[in-house]
Amino acid sequence: MSMIEIKNVNKSFGPNHVLIDVDLDVEKGDVVAILGPSGSGKTTFLRCINFLERADSGSLTFDGVTYDLGHMKHKEIGALRKKTAFVFQNYNLFANKTAIQNVMLGLTVGRKVPKEEAREKAMKMLEKVGLSDRANHYPIQLSGGQQQRVAIARALCTDPEIIYFDEPTSALDPELIGEVLTVMKQLAQEGMTMLVVTHELNFAKNVSNKILFMDGGRVLEKASSKEFFENPKEERTREFLRNINSQHDA
Repeated sequence: MSMIEIKNVNKSFGPNHVLIDVDLDVEKGDVVAILGPSGSGKTTFLRCINFLERADSGSLTFDGVTYDLGHMKHKEIGALRKKTAFVFQNYNLFANKTAIQNVMLGLTVGRKVPKEEAREKAMKMLEKVGLSDRANHYPIQLSGGQQQRVAIARALCTDPEIIYFDEPTSALDPELIGEVLTVMKQLAQEGMTMLVVTHELNFAKNVSNKILFMDGGRVLEKASSKEFFENPKEERTREFLRNINSQHDA
C-alpha cells in the first residue's frame, strides 16, 4: 500500500475550476516533482493536501487512514499535520526571531517540547543544512538561500514523514539556488519523502524519481523521471519541455 493516496481532488475559486480530479500515489522515500506552466494548479494542489486551502472534494489516505478533503475536522487536520512539514516559497520566517528560535518553534509551540531539548534538536538541524554558525542571526542578516535553509531545518525539526516544498527556489537569486537544492538532494539520498512543486528541471530530472505534470488544473502525465524526460507521452508535455529547454538555451 502507498504511504499516501490522493484521489479526485477538486477545487474551484468562484467560476474557475482550478483542480480537476487530481490523483497521486506517493510511496515512502519517493521524491515527486510537480511540474507544469504557471497557473496549472500545482501550488493549489499542494496547499489543499496540507489544508492551507480547503479542497471542494477528494480523499487523502495517509498511513492507511482515509480522510475526506472536503469535510476535514480541525482535530483530523492537526493529527495529519503532525506527520507533515511545509516549506514555503518565501521562507515564512519570523523576522523578530533568530534562526535557531525559528527552527525551535514547531517543537516548543506545536509539540510542547521543553526548551533545552528543542534547542539541542534545532541546532542539529541547522548543522544538517550547513548553518550552525548562523544560529543567532536574524532573517534580515541572512541571504535568501540561508533563510530557505533555515526554513528546511525548521521543517526537519519535527521529524515529518513527508515534506511538501512549494517552489522552494523561485524567490532566490540564481547563484543561491544551488545551496538549497544541494540540501534537498542530500535529504532525498537519505530517503526523505518529498513532494516538490518546482521549475528546476535539473532537480526534477536528477533527484526526483517521479513526475506529476499538470496543466489547466488536470494531471496530464504521471511517469518515472526517466520516462518523463526521455519519452513523454503527451504532446502538451513535449511542448512544455521544448519551451523550457529553449528558454535555458536562449
